[in-house]
Amino acid sequence: MTPVNELKDRRSLARAITLVESTRDDDRRQSEKLLERLLPHTGGAVRIGISGAPGVGKSTFIEAFGLHLTGQGKSVAVFAVDPSSRRGGGSILGDKTRMEKLSRDPNAYIRPSPAGTTLGGVSRRTRECLLLAEAAGFDVVLVETVGVGQSETAVADMTDLFVLLASPGGGDDLQGIKRGVMELADLVIVTKADGDLLPASRRAVADYRAALHLMRPKHPGLAPKVMAVSSLEGFGIALAWDEMTKMRAGIDLGRLRAEQSRRWFWSEVQMLIGEAVAREAAGLEDAVARGAALPYAAAREVVERLVLPRDVFSPDAGEGDRDAAPSVTRD
Repeated sequence: MTPVNELKDRRSLARAITLVESTRDDDRRQSEKLLERLLPHTGGAVRIGISGAPGVGKSTFIEAFGLHLTGQGKSVAVFAVDPSSRRGGGSILGDKTRMEKLSRDPNAYIRPSPAGTTLGGVSRRTRECLLLAEAAGFDVVLVETVGVGQSETAVADMTDLFVLLASPGGGDDLQGIKRGVMELADLVIVTKADGDLLPASRRAVADYRAALHLMRPKHPGLAPKVMAVSSLEGFGIALAWDEMTKMRAGIDLGRLRAEQSRRWFWSEVQMLIGEAVAREAAGLEDAVARGAALPYAAAREVVERLVLPRDVFSPDAGEGDRDAAPSVTRD
């Protein structure tokens, strides 16, 4: 049986995701081999990132939205990223209980993952998990971020569409949501458009449309949309999927995903360099904490250990200086 066929079994998919998320060196090597074999079978799913402030109703919307898709005969994978404790490092991982109906749907798969120390609202291996879901044959992959904030934009670098959920608070939400997130949104959905909140949701839609009108579209000629939904009553859910389908059809997916792969590459480069620096800095960090070494001098020594030319630290070093920089000598 090929790895692709094996992934269609939920237990095999879960084990593959666990392997990819592992930090063990031997597991990492195995996961890389697995992903290399699966890469030709990826790229066929609709990738949707979903973010929003805590309490906006992300889980409720995803369940209603996912059930609508499975009702149309589509298979849906949901990767829900939970915040990790800064003290203990643990996460609640309770999204499957919040999406009780969707978790029982045979055409849906929900996988909670801890954010760990990764910024941007996603975990470090969310991209790899997304590829595994595509190789397993899922039609739609949803990535739910931790929450919303100025740095919660990483999900836009791994999905076809970035959907921002907002409460019917209008002006208050506009103050709380950072511009960096707003200008990346392809679709803004005002939730809880029912009951007493229906008038407020209509006002919020108008406020968001006015705000987005002042921002440059992420994709040329494709302005972001704003709409209201009620996840409890099902109002607007089908329309939201129709809007996403139309917007995705107007995007150059080949170019978008190529750019995302480039950013993924540089993100991994930065992380690996950071890990290498952390290993080299272990002893010097204690010296800095004791006041026995200057932070800048210690940082320079760490980088010198990684065989970078000394002249790179000179603020007035030009291109010629860097080219002629001598190698770092060690005792």
